[in-house]
Amino acid sequence: MATIVNSIGLKGIEGYLVQVEIQMVDGIQAISIIGLPDASVKESKDRVLGTLGTYQCVLPEKRVIVNLSPAEQRKNSPIFDLAMAIGMMKEMDYFSHDIPETAAFLGVLSLNGSVKPVDGMLPAILAARNEGIKVLYLPIDTDLPFRQLEGIELRFVKNVEEVIQSFSGQAELFSSERILPPIVSSEQPYLFDKDFKHIIGHQYAKGMLEIAAPGGHNVLMYGPPGCGKSFLAETFPSILPPLTEKARYEVMSLYQLAKVKNASYIKPPFRSPHHSSSAVSLIGGGTNPIPGEISLANHGVLFLDEFAEFPKRTLDMLRQPLETGKVTISRAASTVTYPAQFILIAAMNPCPCGHLGSKHAYCTCTSKQITTYQNRVSGPILDRFDLMLHLQSISLTTEPQRTNESSEEIRKRVMEARERQYDRYGEKSVNGTVSTELFLEKNKLSQNQRVMVQQWSSKENYSNRVQIKLMRLARTISDLQGEKELTNESLWKAVTMRRKNQLKSQKEGVK
Repeated sequence: MATIVNSIGLKGIEGYLVQVEIQMVDGIQAISIIGLPDASVKESKDRVLGTLGTYQCVLPEKRVIVNLSPAEQRKNSPIFDLAMAIGMMKEMDYFSHDIPETAAFLGVLSLNGSVKPVDGMLPAILAARNEGIKVLYLPIDTDLPFRQLEGIELRFVKNVEEVIQSFSGQAELFSSERILPPIVSSEQPYLFDKDFKHIIGHQYAKGMLEIAAPGGHNVLMYGPPGCGKSFLAETFPSILPPLTEKARYEVMSLYQLAKVKNASYIKPPFRSPHHSSSAVSLIGGGTNPIPGEISLANHGVLFLDEFAEFPKRTLDMLRQPLETGKVTISRAASTVTYPAQFILIAAMNPCPCGHLGSKHAYCTCTSKQITTYQNRVSGPILDRFDLMLHLQSISLTTEPQRTNESSEEIRKRVMEARERQYDRYGEKSVNGTVSTELFLEKNKLSQNQRVMVQQWSSKENYSNRVQIKLMRLARTISDLQGEKELTNESLWKAVTMRRKNQLKSQKEGVK
């Protein structure tokens, strides 16, 4: 009869229960691991043999079969080492106590029997809780954001011997309070280096970004070089609310899988890849797929500066993630899905020289050059922007000195608007990303409003996607104003913003 030990496998950020089945049969002494293991899992047999030798647990002259179930899922992490060692020791009667059926085991082994963490410990722990595991044995990992988790008991162990001792009721010796430093309080100051009060002028632009923040709307900013596009984008995260606990764990899981350090997991992530970045680094992928920049920006902001300088093929890869909030990467070895729910802030010049429409310099580009430059951004990508924001340079000497609102003051209004959206949809969804079905169900237009949208769309040749985006934008404007219903004024404002800031392909103001 086989010995069965539970563990957790990872498929992208999502985990699933793996049963490590150990059975010894007559035959030449050997260890066979089956169940679609990759190279790192196949090497587990040597690490387990080293551990067994450390504890004078001699492998009998039999063939050991290790089956990783479900067999159809490819296993791509040495996280099953500990489960294999415990299962083999039990199968050889090294200890008499039963292995709890509701327990699972995570960790890679050293040859001396010590247990070490692997990449993706956090998503594996969360998956274990979701799978109904009650007790989880895992290695000491100071990077974890918690020492205990509601719904599951975490037992931190240094080596295999401690695991075996815990089966006899000595689990209190390995509690997190004894072997791990306390967690630093999550009540850290929510401060940013850049604040909206430091931005001189650009009152209209700041107002548009305040609309984008609560609704999760994508923004395209264009204007002459040095007019403040990058500064506005880099300051934008300061008006976003702190991440919820669930969002923090999801962001931390993605960063762990990508092996990227992050200074703070309370603030929404801000990613700003260079325009020379490859499609794989932006979208994610590789032989063993890892999260890309769009997933590292999950629950935060992805800022693409010099938007038109990105390869057109790379930009078009953003189309599906912007619609679905996730990215699926398929490879011969596996298919994984990563979350990618971010606010896209893009900045570009209106033409190659950058001065098309400028009040302070002449554009030297031909009409053909302007059209070619702007066509680097495809129509489907432009359709996915809710707000298009045309900026002009600000004169620091003539701009009136006024007291600018701080990011904290704006953030309070943003958080209030978000709470109205959460109450409306019954979930943590915002106007810009909630499903179209739920949005239309909760935001019904009056007959007069339907006629208005139809007339505007017919006149401006708006696609169905743009029409829905106008309605989503108008709903956010109403939320900021504290209105329970979508108002005619907010619809008109949304359409006006789209018309006023629409990217123009004609050459204007050239002499």
